[in-house]
Amino acid sequence: MLGRLLLILTLALAGCAARPGPEVLAPDAGALPEGARLVRVLTMTTRAPEANLPGAFGDSRSIRPSWLEYEVSVPPGHRPGKIEWPDRNGSSADRNFVMRSRQTLSRDAFAKRLSREGVGLYVHGFNTRFHEALFRTAQLSVDAHIEEKPVLFTWPSAGYPGAYLADRDASDFSRAALADLLRLLTKGRSASDAVPVLAHSMGARLTMETLVQLRLAGRDDVLDRIEVILAAPDIDIDLFRAQMVSLGPMKHPITVLVSSDDLALKLSSQLSVRRIRLGLVDVRDPAVQRLAVATGIRIVDITDIPTDDPAHSRYVGLLSGEAGAVVENTLFGEVRLAGAFVFNQIGGVFTGIGDVLAD
Repeated sequence: MLGRLLLILTLALAGCAARPGPEVLAPDAGALPEGARLVRVLTMTTRAPEANLPGAFGDSRSIRPSWLEYEVSVPPGHRPGKIEWPDRNGSSADRNFVMRSRQTLSRDAFAKRLSREGVGLYVHGFNTRFHEALFRTAQLSVDAHIEEKPVLFTWPSAGYPGAYLADRDASDFSRAALADLLRLLTKGRSASDAVPVLAHSMGARLTMETLVQLRLAGRDDVLDRIEVILAAPDIDIDLFRAQMVSLGPMKHPITVLVSSDDLALKLSSQLSVRRIRLGLVDVRDPAVQRLAVATGIRIVDITDIPTDDPAHSRYVGLLSGEAGAVVENTLFGEVRLAGAFVFNQIGGVFTGIGDVLAD
């Protein structure tokens, strides 16, 4: 018991650095500086609205999801992979990410916006606040040069490192809503026009559980129209094996990004009585290679990508074009094999480890 409490304390201390509050969502409709970029983010959330700040959502849960569209500006001097938060000098569109406007939508209005263009979905992970998820979605959209319009699904994470179990329950609470969103995203699209879905950390667990739910409901039409990337997935490895048995092969194989030095997942494993997490697996382990080939997935070790951020967020550097990763070879499309791979930052290529199968 003492050891578990110490681990929770470690998690809390790891997150004690100053973080921006929901005040960053106060709209700023001032003149847009030259070179700034505007990103419109369609957002579905199972969080309840914050009463004292319109457009902001906290960690309370809502049975009825909210549907919104936000406009976020990215400053002219933006550094790839970073979010330029307001500092002691306040917020300014020429230095910081700024929320420009928001619009509350009905479900039907949201669906109409989806039908106009290609879309890509981001599902955030553990210990993430609403505004952090929103600005991360905008950052990834800009830095990864993603042509699709960004869509955010944000579930009621407490945004507090000590709330691990509460976050896991909140993600489970959101399965039906995410399934509904995936149905909307894929409606009217062809199987060749797959919707990219990027899910991080505990959001990967939520996504996998939702995929299983859709398979059991016979919604192959939805599953055939999405391409899933699980970044640093906080999923018990045995649970993942069971999920893949229920899910079966996907038309567009799942990609899993792993890092051997992910401290957050190591702590998660400790909290789970040393049950290994999927995001920590060793791609050189023959059992892991067999798992990848047998289930038709791609497991990619990205440990070698240098990062100033925690290893748990290393996927941001990969998808943002940092550290030698090139946009044309991101995991949104170019790796078409099932098996285990290591990312080689020199030239941005993926080296197969053990057996690989053609898609």
